[in-house]
Amino acid sequence: MMGTLTNSRTTIPWNNPNAPEGACWIKAYDTDLDPIVKDSVIVTELPEADGKRMVGVSDDKDENAPVLAFSRVEFTIFVEGVRSGQFDQFCATDEEMTTAGKAPTRVGS
Repeated sequence: MMGTLTNSRTTIPWNNPNAPEGACWIKAYDTDLDPIVKDSVIVTELPEADGKRMVGVSDDKDENAPVLAFSRVEFTIFVEGVRSGQFDQFCATDEEMTTAGKAPTRVGS
């Protein structure tokens, strides 16, 4: 359904038929939208399910990508794991980041 995609600097129309109408998708602020660089996990608020606030996660490379739904508790636990470094082994190496035109990071080296 029609919604928007933003990186906090630019907002564009975004149509994912698997998402609720009017979903406002958010991607990392250091990614481009004009022209859109399709290189990110995107996140949106979803309607409540079973009395729980929900978060949707998808892939901006495909407007028809599935939307994975997680409770805010599940999403928070995941984000805390990312922040604490539990998933660093999945991060791109500095070489991969440079090849993608991005600045090297402190993780995944």
